[in-house]
Amino acid sequence: MTGKSLRFETFTLDLERLCLHGPSGRADLRPKSFEVLRYLVENAGRVVTKDEVLSAVWPDVTVSDESLTQCIRDVRRALGDESQRIVKTVPRRGYLMDVSVSVGDAATAQPPGANKAAVAADALPPALPDRPSIAVLAFTNMSGDPSQDYFSDGITEDIITELSRFSELLVIARNSSFRYKGQSVDVRQVGRELGVRYVLEGSIRRAGDRVRISAQLVDAVTGAHRWAERYDRKVEDVFAVQDEVARTIVAVLAVHVNKAETERVLATPPATWQAYEHYLRAADTLVRYHSSLNKDDLLQGRRGLRQVLAIDPNYPRAHAALSRTYLSLWVHRWDDDCPWSAALERAYQSAREAVRLAPNLPAAHVALGWALIWMRQHEAAIAEFERAIGLNPNLCDPVFAWALVFAGEPEQAIQTLKPHMRLDPFYQPQAPWWLGGAYYMLKRYAEALPHLHEGVSRAPNEAVSHHWLAATYAQLGQLDKARAEAAEGLRIDHWFTIGQALFARTCKRPEDGQHFQDGLRKAGYPE
Repeated sequence: MTGKSLRFETFTLDLERLCLHGPSGRADLRPKSFEVLRYLVENAGRVVTKDEVLSAVWPDVTVSDESLTQCIRDVRRALGDESQRIVKTVPRRGYLMDVSVSVGDAATAQPPGANKAAVAADALPPALPDRPSIAVLAFTNMSGDPSQDYFSDGITEDIITELSRFSELLVIARNSSFRYKGQSVDVRQVGRELGVRYVLEGSIRRAGDRVRISAQLVDAVTGAHRWAERYDRKVEDVFAVQDEVARTIVAVLAVHVNKAETERVLATPPATWQAYEHYLRAADTLVRYHSSLNKDDLLQGRRGLRQVLAIDPNYPRAHAALSRTYLSLWVHRWDDDCPWSAALERAYQSAREAVRLAPNLPAAHVALGWALIWMRQHEAAIAEFERAIGLNPNLCDPVFAWALVFAGEPEQAIQTLKPHMRLDPFYQPQAPWWLGGAYYMLKRYAEALPHLHEGVSRAPNEAVSHHWLAATYAQLGQLDKARAEAAEGLRIDHWFTIGQALFARTCKRPEDGQHFQDGLRKAGYPE
């Protein structure tokens, strides 16, 4: 297990600073107790014998079982695990660390309850699937101008999109594959961490109206090169290069490709190169917004999309992206750019236009489904998401799972998030708190808690996650913690009241809305 921190339940084990962080802050452990905990966490999910632990923690030294027993007591005390729910004693065999563990970067890791943004935790290395699998790393910008990163990133993302439409392939989402951007990495390590057999890497050099794209396909298990090519083209021919790269990789990796899938379903290229240029810049800004939740990033991205549509009004990807920015304005009640009350209708119209222009564009159907959910057209929304997945079997967008929670299907939402997290092992912070919300609706509050903690710690400025965490604490009877989360949520969304809770006003089943409002009421939110 690689990484500089190990995360489990509501704790972070910092392997660089050799300390344990929990909801109450730093928990001190003696050095040997720390090493015992480390060994248990690194071997979570299986029974380890006393001899194994003794050999790992006290190599070449003979110590009594009592030394280990004392360390186990220290560990349980630090974890508040007197009931042995986390560290279980297996009679006559050893110990079992009964938790799910993820790994991350200690430099940026925060204790799960901290009010700081934290990077996404690396999921435990997933197993190789039974079909060809690939991660496309961010192509290196060779222009010498960092401001051109948006161009290289945009081209890379379009190649990911092209590959994703082939059901024979498992394609890792951009969010996870771009995590290695700017790093010197061993593709075999990337393959292990993302659970893929192949890695595509490359570079892009742009000079005037010419572009050189180099790409190479590497077997991530053996490190052997399978294919490499270099393309020297005019910039307006980049779309053809993207398509050619995708088709070549499919030919190398997939034995059979359905004829229907060989038809290009990426949105029709814009009428002019300038429109695509503005789109790439806008898309890059909106990626930043989804991490920062900074309103200025959202507004800047929207301005870029308007520039796209001013040049090419029939560019469907811009309409789809614009729709989702309207929804962000509406959900956060930001009216700087358009009247708040009009934002939902504009989101719907933009998504409808995207679908009209490109009925085979998955992003258009996702945008329309997301708008329809907030308009309480639940069945129509789910149908749009299903259409998007039909067009792109590797579609990786957690909003479908949240839409299922709105539609009164939390069990299916949980099952939908599992393949999403497989395609995006470094999933965005919305995924865990939406998973927590699904468990909340099933009244499985204890299971909801660690997911909501993770979402809050990684996106502390997202008020909705604080609201759900407050409601969950309240349902568990932990009212002091519930009120603290409520205070933080109200600090961000000062307008929020129980009556204004969008989930309660939008969900399909009245009892689901009442269930959420009940938790908010217990947490002390205003009516």
